This record gives sequence, C-alpha cells and structure tokens, in this order.
Amino acid sequence: MRVLRPTTAAMPKPDTILIAGPTASGKSALALGLAEALGGTIINADSMQVYRDLRVITARPTPDEEARARHRLYGGVDAAENYSVGRWLADVRPVLDEARAAGRVPILVGGTGLYFKALTTGLSAVPPVAEDVRARVRARLEAQGVAALHAELVRIDPATTLKPRDRTRVARALEVIEATGRTLIDWHRDGLPPTLEASTAVKIFLAPERDALRRRIDARFDAMLAGGALDEVRALAARGLDPSLPAMKAHGVPWLIRHLKGEITLAEAAEGAKGDTRRYTKRQFTWARHQLPDWTWMAPDGAFAEVLRAFWPLRADGR
Repeated sequence: MRVLRPTTAAMPKPDTILIAGPTASGKSALALGLAEALGGTIINADSMQVYRDLRVITARPTPDEEARARHRLYGGVDAAENYSVGRWLADVRPVLDEARAAGRVPILVGGTGLYFKALTTGLSAVPPVAEDVRARVRARLEAQGVAALHAELVRIDPATTLKPRDRTRVARALEVIEATGRTLIDWHRDGLPPTLEASTAVKIFLAPERDALRRRIDARFDAMLAGGALDEVRALAARGLDPSLPAMKAHGVPWLIRHLKGEITLAEAAEGAKGDTRRYTKRQFTWARHQLPDWTWMAPDGAFAEVLRAFWPLRADGR
C-alpha cells in the first residue's frame, strides 16, 4: 500500500481530509481521532448515515462520539425521502464554508465513493424532479413491473446502459425524462464543477486486510443487534414506506424485516445481512480502484499518524 509523504516547503499544506473505504474499515474512529487532534469538523459522506431512522443499523456515530467533536450531515433526512448525491453536494457546500470560517479542518468521511467523486470532479447538472412526477413513475413501477419500464426507457433512450432489473435507476431515468424532456445522458453533458479543490486535500482510502475486514463486519453486525438494531428496523417497517426507497435497502434492513415478518430466523437474517455487506465491500474496493485513482490506500493501523504527518511535517531535528 502507498503511504502519504510528509508535507514539504514545495507542497502546500492540506486544508481538508477525505476518508473513504469499505464498510467497517474504521473510518469513523479515524475521523474522530483526527478531529480531536486537529480541531476538525466531521462531515458525513455516507448515503445511509444521512437518514434519521437508521442510527444503529448504519453504525452512525453515537451521542458520546458526537459530543467529542462537531459532526455535520448525520441523521437529518427522513427515511421517506429519496436523498441523492446532488442534494448532498448542495448540503455540504455551506457546511464546508462554516467549518473553514470557524478555523476548523473539514474531515469528510464515509463509504459512498460517488459522493467523494462528485465532490472532487463535479456532477451532471440534473435538476430536481417534482414529487408528483416521482410518485407517478413509482406507481407505474409497482403496477407494471421493472421490465415494462425498462423497455419503455430503451425505446426513448436507446443509448441507455441500465440493466433491466435495476428498479431504482430505471425509475430515476424515466423520472428525469418525464420531468425535463431530456435523458440522463443529455444532462451528463452539462456538468456541475467540483465543490472542493482536490489538490489541497489529504485523500485516503482505508483498506484493511480482507480476512480482518470480514471479521469486523461480522462483529459489527452482532454489536448492532445487541445495540437495538432490530427495534430500530421494527419502527421503520411500521411506517409502511415504499420498499424501493434507499433507506429501506440499507444493509441489514431487508433481512431484519423478513425476520420480523416471520419468514426467517434472526440467525438467518444476521447471516444474510453479513453476507450482503461482505459482497458490497468487494464492490467498494473495485469501484475505488477505478474511480478514485489518485487516492492513497492505507491500512487502518498507522493511518492516524500518517495523516497527522501531512499536517505537521517532521522538523529538521526529527522531532
């Protein structure tokens, strides 16, 4: 794995820290330690930790951890909302400005690689879709099925590369067409500029050894269950929300809902959730290799010292 080089006189001192990595790799603990050491504001870059209903099942920072350092963009979105990367970009801009105005180091942390890519390279300028349009398309999805909607999308946009069974993205593509009269490919030609200057950020991807990561995933889900995840999912399920909403598909939620319905045992639900999470981390590694090529991959052990060294380079006497 690559290691960060200390800052030198020829290199500008970084002003932001970006911490990505697979689920259960230790990102939040690293961010908290750095925030305490540097006087930082921890900013959420995880698409599931934005949801108010999902504190335990998404391993959001605990109240005690939130008391140790300023945390922003955690738990502020209702599970009934379909939160997007575009909305996150709009939300994160004033938070970055707020942290810098207060003289605090912004520390963005999360497992959603697309958030980091959009933050540092920009995003297509797709406008918001009205709720009535979204509701109509979702109703058709339930009534006609994803295959029918995908066939319609192919007729309208033969260049689409979406898979026929991808309910969420097929519906999203049709929503945009109905709302704007343009396809997503058309909108992607007109992009929004980057929100953050990547050259002034320390960008690290935490990469634990695979066997160790599997053990961490299993232990973390067991801790979630002990910490009240089942009751949290029970309350979420009682709301009767659309199962295609992002919050309803958070890791572990569908499996625990199946258990609450009496379809499977709790042990089966736990093993299914752990398996899904392990498979997801493989995709996170693959995605990061291709989409975040200039990020420094590091093992969790030693990451804290390496990031601090980028902010506090060694003096000539070695101290």
